[in-house]
Amino acid sequence: MKNKRKLLLNVMSILMVITLMVGCSGNSGTSSQPTSPDDTKTESGKEQASAIYEFGKEPLEVSFYGNYGWYQMPKWGKDPATKWILDNKKLNVTAVSSGGNNAQKLQTMIAGNELPDVVWTDKGMDVERLRQADMLVPLDDYINKYPNFKKYLTEAHLGLLRSPDGKIYQLPNYYTTQPNGNAGYAINTKIYKALGSPKLETTDDLYAYLKAVKAKFPDVIPFETGLAKDGHGIDQIFSSFKEDNLSYTRFYGVPDGDKIVSIYKDPGFRESVVYTAKLMREKLMTQDANTQTEDQVREKAMNGKFAVIATFDPMKMLSAADAELKKKDPNDGYMYIKPIAKPGLDQNKIFPGTYNQLGWNVAVITKNAKNPEAVFAMLDWMTGPEGSMVLNWGPPGPNEYWNEFEADQLTPKFNKDKYLNDSKTLADVQANAGNLVWVGNTVYMDNTKKQMLSAIPADKIDFSTRWQMEITWASQGDFTEFLNWEPSSDSEEGIIRQSVKDIWLTARAKAMYAKSDEEALAIIDKAHDDSVKVGFDKYLDYITKVWTENKKAMGK
Repeated sequence: MKNKRKLLLNVMSILMVITLMVGCSGNSGTSSQPTSPDDTKTESGKEQASAIYEFGKEPLEVSFYGNYGWYQMPKWGKDPATKWILDNKKLNVTAVSSGGNNAQKLQTMIAGNELPDVVWTDKGMDVERLRQADMLVPLDDYINKYPNFKKYLTEAHLGLLRSPDGKIYQLPNYYTTQPNGNAGYAINTKIYKALGSPKLETTDDLYAYLKAVKAKFPDVIPFETGLAKDGHGIDQIFSSFKEDNLSYTRFYGVPDGDKIVSIYKDPGFRESVVYTAKLMREKLMTQDANTQTEDQVREKAMNGKFAVIATFDPMKMLSAADAELKKKDPNDGYMYIKPIAKPGLDQNKIFPGTYNQLGWNVAVITKNAKNPEAVFAMLDWMTGPEGSMVLNWGPPGPNEYWNEFEADQLTPKFNKDKYLNDSKTLADVQANAGNLVWVGNTVYMDNTKKQMLSAIPADKIDFSTRWQMEITWASQGDFTEFLNWEPSSDSEEGIIRQSVKDIWLTARAKAMYAKSDEEALAIIDKAHDDSVKVGFDKYLDYITKVWTENKKAMGK
């Protein structure tokens, strides 16, 4: 890619290069004159293509703010990946800390017009607030000009990224066109084998299995939900009773034709409520599901104290627990199973988790950047093949996890022996990547990982990657068309939503502990009626409108 850019730069006219490259310093740290995407005319008024900023050719200083109270960017240049970028791409990134209070910090920077070059934040309200204050750089022309976002972002992505003025100001992180995620059902393998490895495909199979666990292993929790107060486990049970279920319980509604209607009236949801209450009554499910902490769930995993778990993301916890249990007994540990489905439903249409094509959050470039095009070129490099590989696998080299690219400049040459013999260093690199991947290209990263691991025996692949490849990636549904459903908290719909949420949380907890099927259904019927009284219909109309607009933006 670098060679291609050099070639393109070399064929530009010398006059154009001189016009663009003038001595100029500022907090961008470059010698390039700040350019606008519209600076493409000569003195005679004729259109002429502007030179591409070649990232890595000259020093670049970028200031960066992660708009999260928990976020602390690793010191740039102290880990192998960013040290290589500093040395080879001449990029230095200076972090602006939130001080633990990101909302206040962002407001202070906005008020004082002291925004850094890049703000990394959630999609939605913060981006629009900055845009409406005229503090963001529009990126449409840069996207068309540089190679990587142009290649990897689809028309659906671009449609969803557009602000109300029709322009794009945000670049997505972990965007994708294929499923990804870690939600689903996993089991304790030692217990499963001790019970004869029975068929575990339907909700009837699961119920029978949990009863067998209780009978033979009285000190083990048959079914673990994780943090049920946050929807963990409960959403997965709901998914087992409804094909193509993508909305779950997020906004207390489900699609019905071209409208979003009350979740309380959905047959699949009602069946899941009855099933959950039965598991709770018969002590087949963790009894403190609504009060336990994450540390308590993790401790149970590490000690093999549950037989089945279903939650939105047990991967990291189970990976550590699997390794710990195998130290004592190689036959112990955990494994994922295919999604559980109600008898008669198509298991291939059961989605215990979802993903969205825009991934997690976004990066925006502010008008305080002295050279916004240079900053964009940096992000475009990061989302491309070389940037993706360096940030996720470390620097290239003959003794590293990868060395160079094939002739296509896309396919990395992996060092499989390094992967097999030095998994700890790779784990450190990839753990660090979580705080350094700001415009993650999920399809490229996942596909290169699959390519490298395809020739490695399954038992030599790390726990998370193995089960992602074998089970979880294929069983996540696409939630993209429901994005940005949350109304502003101070809007009429937002105020209604809070009341509806309060009713929902109370009803869900009560229904879980219902003494009969009839009582469980009566509780959710009352929750529906109470929600209607506080404006449920108006709120659902709002969700329907967002859903309809999203589908239109996606070309559906």
